[in-house]
Amino acid sequence: MDRFQSIDAFVRVAEAGSFAEVARQVGLSKSVVSERIRQLEDFVGAPLFHRSTRHVRLSETGELYFKECSALIARANQLVDQMRESRSSPTGNLRIHALPGFVLGHMAQLLHRFQDRYPGITVDLVVNDAVVDPVREGFDCALQIFPPASEELIERRLFPVHRVFCAAPSYLGRQAPIGKPEDLLAHRLGLYSRYPSRDRWVFNSRDRQVILDLHPTLRSNSVHMLRDWAVDGGGVVCIPTVVAAEEIVQGRLQLLLCDQQLSSFWLSAVFPQTQRNLFKLRLFLDTLTDSIPTPTPWDAALAAYGLVTVQEERPAP
Repeated sequence: MDRFQSIDAFVRVAEAGSFAEVARQVGLSKSVVSERIRQLEDFVGAPLFHRSTRHVRLSETGELYFKECSALIARANQLVDQMRESRSSPTGNLRIHALPGFVLGHMAQLLHRFQDRYPGITVDLVVNDAVVDPVREGFDCALQIFPPASEELIERRLFPVHRVFCAAPSYLGRQAPIGKPEDLLAHRLGLYSRYPSRDRWVFNSRDRQVILDLHPTLRSNSVHMLRDWAVDGGGVVCIPTVVAAEEIVQGRLQLLLCDQQLSSFWLSAVFPQTQRNLFKLRLFLDTLTDSIPTPTPWDAALAAYGLVTVQEERPAP
């Protein structure tokens, strides 16, 4: 029995809650994963999991040793990575889940820079708007605007995500003007469906606060599709500046309600406390933060045109 491989399989199954999911993650058959767990259970002399046709959960013995085993695996992988770094370059896989709103149009250059610097690291980047648990789904980290799903996860803030209301001049030219938040109620709206604030819209200006329930005619989990719909004259949208800035600067979209401040979010890297690829992940996140100045280029572009006022914001250490 390879004790390290068996302990690694035990930690992975405990995290994912599924033998089949772990087999998919590591590229082995389910029977190989099951055999490694069985060998470890034989060695320990007690079952590590309670199994049923639908669920796999830790036994009392499994719960007792899970944290120590996961810390052991993380530390062992970190030591190997540091040894490789000291001799040449780190190698291995890094699996990242990320929001399309940030990745499309911005991530390619960053990945190019990262892989030039660390050619031995293979990046598996999954792009969609789903809210994932990086532990259960086998990701090294998730780049998201949502708070961590559990206390077992660490959040590293990367940069603020500001939102703006905007519409195409072709749409605004044939509609009632928009001078205050309440005017939005008379317009065709396209809204992102997965903001953490959901349907509660709070507008803050110098002299008052307005809270509205907005009812969109188009709701989507794609901010890029909302942007394209607005450019085509479909209506008013509220989308992040990371997606809207170029269209606003080029005049294809017009900024609305400039005197109103909306709540902002943070794009954060969320990852397990006992991350088996923590060393490689730190290299990736350091490259990301080094590549994106504060304020971000998209916010700075709008500030330079006098369209929005951007205060310099830095994530808490």
